[in-house]
Amino acid sequence: MKKKIILFSSIAIFFFSLLIFLYFKLSFDKEIIEKKKTTELTKIENLETVDEKIVSSNIIEDVSYSAKDIKGNEYFLKAGEGTIDQNDSNYIFLKSVNAIINLEDYKSIEISSDFGKYDINNYDTIFSKNVIISYLDNKITGEYLDFSLENNLMMISRNVIFKNNKSSLKADVIELELDTKDMKIFMYEENKKINIKAPN
Repeated sequence: MKKKIILFSSIAIFFFSLLIFLYFKLSFDKEIIEKKKTTELTKIENLETVDEKIVSSNIIEDVSYSAKDIKGNEYFLKAGEGTIDQNDSNYIFLKSVNAIINLEDYKSIEISSDFGKYDINNYDTIFSKNVIISYLDNKITGEYLDFSLENNLMMISRNVIFKNNKSSLKADVIELELDTKDMKIFMYEENKKINIKAPN
């Protein structure tokens, strides 16, 4: 009888010890897993922070550029904000854009737009949305302007209106050659005519 009690007590102590061991082992493993999770989450958060810093580092406030060609024409560009193109660092996307073109023996041409895209290699600039060109007594408005200092050419399109104190007209495209000051005005469709109005 005593042997049975001793055997039963030994088995009970063994199982009780096993249970205690398993409890502490599982608690310890759970603590390790939680620590690993916390470490991984911290790594992810750090990576996200780095990504945010990289993205924010691509944004430049109060951007300004200037250029001068061999003929002496000068080009000044300012923008409230610029973002470097992540696919091609030669391009800068601009907001709140203002530009001045100073031509030799000619008054300056002023340009403004909501947005722009600037090529730092050749100074070509695309102005878009609420584009306004002002020179002498002339004002041209439109939605898209492609300007090339290298080719001395600007082409404004989309809802183009040209105004001065003598007349106003509506057209699809106005092309202005900066060297000769020649202007070409045309419509995309041949059957459409340029709408010209004289002041009353």
